Amino acid sequence: MAGIPAPIDDPVGELKAVLAEHLPWHGARIGFLAHFLLALFKVRSVNLAELATGFGGTVRVASHYKRLQRFFRSFEMEPDSWARLLVRLAPVGEGPWRLTLDRTHWRFGQTDIHFLVLGIAYRGIALPVFWTVLDKPGNSNTAERIALMERFLAVFGVERIAVLLADREFVGEAWFRWLQAQQIPFHQRIKCDTLVPNHWNRLMRIDALLGSLKPGQVYRLPGRRPVWGCFVHLSALRLENGEFLILATFGAPQNQAIEAYADRWQVETLFGCLKTRGFNFEDTHLRDAPRLAKLMALLALAFVWSYRTGECLHDHIQPIPLKKPFSVPLSPSSGTALISSVTSSLTSPRNSRISWTLRFLSCT
Repeated sequence: MAGIPAPIDDPVGELKAVLAEHLPWHGARIGFLAHFLLALFKVRSVNLAELATGFGGTVRVASHYKRLQRFFRSFEMEPDSWARLLVRLAPVGEGPWRLTLDRTHWRFGQTDIHFLVLGIAYRGIALPVFWTVLDKPGNSNTAERIALMERFLAVFGVERIAVLLADREFVGEAWFRWLQAQQIPFHQRIKCDTLVPNHWNRLMRIDALLGSLKPGQVYRLPGRRPVWGCFVHLSALRLENGEFLILATFGAPQNQAIEAYADRWQVETLFGCLKTRGFNFEDTHLRDAPRLAKLMALLALAFVWSYRTGECLHDHIQPIPLKKPFSVPLSPSSGTALISSVTSSLTSPRNSRISWTLRFLSCT
């Protein structure tokens, strides 16, 4: 096909060269990372025993397995530098960005594995930037959310935030007050039983105040209303199933709230690609929080690499067939199109797709 560079015989060598451009690591660590990524693309599982079989070469699988164990036991990653690397490799530009805040949770035996993830919404998917491993089931608390956001602010600054999008579990007076004090714009979903003042300044449930809305109808309450003592703009959409989507807005255009909030669903697509529809994150047997955080860092890099490959293929060579998801704009990452079409083709040394992406990234 026209425009595709000639195949390469050494994808590991090419991958090491590109990684060395972005990471201040010595050769052995760069080599391990290159082998790890290619093994992950091949086996599509984070289970260390399966990953060890994907390293290939003349070294025994048992040796690869021990090397993986040593890495997760002793190697330290600097989260701030890793976030800068991911943003540099991802095609998200300089911002400001729409940020998504959400969590994903599953159980391995009696252990709860629980991540709180901050991502950047881009073309139908959220690209992970910062995360923290929660040592409990259930919702995160305000202190944990603030700590994650402070990491973003320290590295990128508030000026890189167009708006923060978060679901109704991330609520409360302390959370809203902190966001407003930091001048962080947000479209935050709130629960339908939240009390707000009506026209006569009497508190009532917001779903009762909006009870006349019909499915598909949008209503923006005039002026600002106090929610938990914080003044915000309120917008509502009656969903087709009769439920309400109610948003509290601060520092962002109220008339864009409903449309902008649709981007929050992109983090759900991210979790799907990291888990059963992509790299099978739930296959991990790791339980220690620092090791899980390292694994997420490697998965984030693999995901960004896959996304960049899919975008290159979609935009410059041949569009990837897409399935139309509900209420999410079409993109080369929609559904399983990205991971399925890319990871199956990145590992062959004679495949020209990896040639395209490696050489494209080496020039950016």
